[in-house]
Amino acid sequence: MALFLRRTTNIIKHFLVTKSSLATNQTSLTPSFFSVSHNVCSKSYGLAPIPAVFRRMESTKAAELKLDPQFYSSEEEEDDREYPSSEPEGMDFPGGKVMFTSQMSFIAEPGKTRVPCYRVLQDTGVPTSGEIHKLVSEDLATRMYNSMVTLQVMDTFLYEAQRQGRISFYMTSHGEEAVNIASAAALSSEDIILAQYREPGVLLWRGYTLQEFTNQCFGNKADRGKGRQMPSHYGSIKHNYFTISSPIATQLPQAAGAAYSLKMDNKDACVVAYMGDGCTSEGDFHAGMNFAAVMEVPIVFICRNNGYAISTPITDQFRSDGVVVKGQAYGIRSIRVDGNDALAVYNVVQTARQMAISEQRPILVEALTYRVGHHSTSDDSTKYRPASEIEHWKIAKSPITKFRTWIERNGWWNEEDELEIRKRIKKEMLQAIQVAERLEKPAVAELFTDVYDQPTKDLVEQEMLLRESIIKHPKDYPTDYAV
Repeated sequence: MALFLRRTTNIIKHFLVTKSSLATNQTSLTPSFFSVSHNVCSKSYGLAPIPAVFRRMESTKAAELKLDPQFYSSEEEEDDREYPSSEPEGMDFPGGKVMFTSQMSFIAEPGKTRVPCYRVLQDTGVPTSGEIHKLVSEDLATRMYNSMVTLQVMDTFLYEAQRQGRISFYMTSHGEEAVNIASAAALSSEDIILAQYREPGVLLWRGYTLQEFTNQCFGNKADRGKGRQMPSHYGSIKHNYFTISSPIATQLPQAAGAAYSLKMDNKDACVVAYMGDGCTSEGDFHAGMNFAAVMEVPIVFICRNNGYAISTPITDQFRSDGVVVKGQAYGIRSIRVDGNDALAVYNVVQTARQMAISEQRPILVEALTYRVGHHSTSDDSTKYRPASEIEHWKIAKSPITKFRTWIERNGWWNEEDELEIRKRIKKEMLQAIQVAERLEKPAVAELFTDVYDQPTKDLVEQEMLLRESIIKHPKDYPTDYAV
C-alpha cells in the first residue's frame, strides 16, 4: 500500500503541475446552503450543510465528532431497531467500546421502507418549495440548461454518425443529462474528476469543445489521445479530467489515492469519482470506498443508479436498498437524490463537496436516474426492457423537460430561446463532424510512443512487423493515415 500511495502522490502532483491554467468554472455565487423542505413519502426532509467548524483531525486517526442536531438526525432516529438491553460492562475493542448483551439478536435485513430520495422539482417541473429559486441564479440556470441541451444534441449526432459507419462506437447520456451537468456546475475547476464513460457533460461544462469531442470519436490526428482510445473515452489534463478506462470501477481505488494526495498537500479541492450501479458489484468499488473511509480523504463518490448494468437490472444485482445504504457499512456519509432533478443534484453535490473538503471525509451520493438510450451502439436495450418503460422515462420524467419548465416559469427561457440554441448547436455539430472527417489519422508510429522514453526492443520489433504486414496486405488496412 505504501508503494501505491507514493506512486499515486507522484502521479497526481505531476497531473496538477503540468496542466494548463484553468479558467475557473465555479460560479461566482457564494454557495447558499440552507434547508429545503419538501415532501417525500409523506414526510418532510431537509438538506443543509455542516458548519466548517466540524473538521476531521489532520491525521488519519478518526476524530470524535459532535454533530449538530439541526443538520443530522440522531442515532435513535436513524435506527428504529430495538436491541436487547446491554450489560453494564463492555469490551474495549479497536474502533471503540463494544457493549455485551446476554440475548442473541441478529441485525435484520432491510425492511420495506426505503431510504427517501431528496428532490426539489416535481416531475412536472413545479417546485416542492417556494424558496428554491435561491439555489441558482438566472445566469447559472440558463447555462446549465444550455449545457444539457448541448449534450443531448451532441449525443444524437455522434450516435447517428456511428450508425452511418463514420465512427466505430458511441455511448450516449440520454436521460442522464441532469446528473452530468448539475454535478459539474456544483464543483470547482480545481476538483479532480475520475469518471466512468457516461459523464461527458462534466467535461463539456469545463470547456471541452464540441470539436474536441468529435475529434476524439473520429480518432484523427487532432485527437489529444492520438487515436489510441475507444470513442467516448475522453481525457484532458487541462480540465482535470482523467482519461476514461473501459473496465468498470477501476477508477475508484485510483480516485481514493488521488484524494489522499490532495489531503497530504492540503489542497482546497476534492476528487469526484463517478460510477454506474454496475460498478458497485465490482471488488474495486469496495476497495475504493474502504480506502477512502479509512484514510479520511476528500472525495465525493457519485453513483448514477439508472436501473441497469447493461442488461442486468438492479433487482438481479443486489438485495440492498440500492446503493446509498452501502456507504454506512464503510462509515461513509451518504444521500439519495433524484438524478433527473438538476436543482436537487446541484444542491446535494455542492453540499457534499463542502463536507468532503472542510471535514476531510468521503461522501457517497446515489442519483436515481434512467438510461433512456441503449447502453452503447453495441446494445439493443429493447431485448431486456419493455419499450413502454423507456418511453415513459423519456417523456414523463425527462430531466431536460423538467428543468426547462422551471426556468420558463421564472421567465428565464422561452420558445424563441429554445429554437435558437438547438439550431446553433446542430450547426456546430455538423461543422465539427465535417472537420473531423477531413483530418487524417495519426501516424502508425504513434501506436508505440508515450510509454517509454526510448522504445524497448520488443516495441521496435512489433512496429517493424506491423509495417511489413501493411506493405504485404494493403487491402486489409485503412488508407487515411501516414505509414
